[in-house]
Amino acid sequence: QVELVESGGGLVQAGGSLRLSCAASGRTFSDYTMAWFRQAPGKGREFVSAYRWSGGNSGTHYADSVKGRFTISRGSAKNTVYLQMNRLEPEDTAVYYCAAAASRLIVSRLRIVENYDYWGQGTQVAVSS
Repeated sequence: QVELVESGGGLVQAGGSLRLSCAASGRTFSDYTMAWFRQAPGKGREFVSAYRWSGGNSGTHYADSVKGRFTISRGSAKNTVYLQMNRLEPEDTAVYYCAAAASRLIVSRLRIVENYDYWGQGTQVAVSS
């Protein structure tokens, strides 16, 4: 129903920046949540950030590990969400996945992988020290 495609990953030195993009196609929803997760080798999928929309209201949420360094935003085309990543650290190295849910998830449910309906294939971010 919905396709999500991530881009913008790459190799960067510690302290550097990257901007990830997630382009959505297919069905659209009046209420929705779009989020970024990441998965390091041998680890589970970890919540990073979310953009929540309902009835003209929006909100953002961040994992403590990235708060103050990462910023999620919606593009002007409204079918793209971005993750601006600043002051990157080696611990940020992971495959980053875009996810979407066809509702405005409450905050307590944002970090739960099973609450998302659609997933992209991921984009690799590698941060060297």
